[in-house]
This record gives sequence, structure tokens and C-alpha cells, in this order.
Amino acid sequence: MLTLYDAARCPYCARARIALAEKGVEFETLEIDLSDRPQWIYEKNSTGRVPVVEEDAWILPESSVIMEYLEERYPEPPLLPADPADRALARVWIFRHDDFTKPYYALRRGEDGAAERFDEQLVTLDAALERQPWLTGAEYGLADIAYVPWVLRARDMLGVSLDGFPGVADWVERLEQRPSIAAEVEVVAAL
Repeated sequence: MLTLYDAARCPYCARARIALAEKGVEFETLEIDLSDRPQWIYEKNSTGRVPVVEEDAWILPESSVIMEYLEERYPEPPLLPADPADRALARVWIFRHDDFTKPYYALRRGEDGAAERFDEQLVTLDAALERQPWLTGAEYGLADIAYVPWVLRARDMLGVSLDGFPGVADWVERLEQRPSIAAEVEVVAAL
């Protein structure tokens, strides 16, 4: 059975939880206290970060790589588009994710100008979601999973209003209809 080394508060772990739920993969969870990481987690990932998945003594860190692995290991239901060009664009969204998370973490730390920088990223996300229902295009997929944990946490924990971003607000509303995302909303509410 697959084991997920997890931390409820970590949005990167949320990516793995959501992808596993979407794929219907059974897994065990081992919760890691991020404020007091056990020394052995460094044997699973030299950075000490989670998520990490382990399956039959094979270990894989890094959420974006884990999502790709799950897509290949468990191809049904597909979370990347069938068209190679659309798949590539989904991967571009995931690759550029740091552009979104850097201002999020600056906002969380209360840095000057962070709210404006995060709003700029929401404008970019909003523009894409005004053109299409999902970041991946016509179908829900890994690109959506890559971003939604931060949007939920910004909205529910940092008080970021989505009112000025109707594409993002509608996207979140659609996402919350999915059991995997509804479960993540509950995780965030409990933090």
C-alpha cells in the first residue's frame, strides 16, 4: 500500500491528497509535525519536506513530481488532457506555480506590498479562468490541483476576498463540488 507522509497545513501535501483522492488510490497517511520534524523524515527526503510518497520501499518527494507519477501510475481517470499541446500547457501552469506562491507566502508573513503582488497573480489566474472553465482547458486536471490549495488557504485563512476575481470565484465554486476539494476545504477549516 502507498504511504503518504503528510502535513495537513501544507498546501503542497494538499496537492498529493487531492490527486490521490481523484485517482481513487488507497493510501495510509503518516502525519508529520512541521514544527518538530522527526529526524527520520530526512531519510525519506533529504530536504525534510513533505509530501513524500512511499510504495514498496520506493520513495518519491516533491508534490509536482508526485502528481505526474500518480497520473502515469494510475492513468484512470486522466488528470492531464489527451492532446499533447494541452498537456504541455497544463505543465507550464504547474512549472510557473512559484510565481503564484511567492506572493502568497509573502502575504502570509505580512510583508509590505504582498497583498498587491498576490492580487496581481489572482488577476492572471482570473484572466485564464474567464476564457475557460479549468486551468487545463475544458477539463479539470492537475493544473487546477496545483493551484487550488493556495487559493483556499488565501481565502479561508488569510481573508483574501475573491469578489474582484469572478473567474477565480466561479472556479472555486466548481471545484468545491468535487469530493476531493470539498475534503480539502474541511482540512483548511480545521487548521
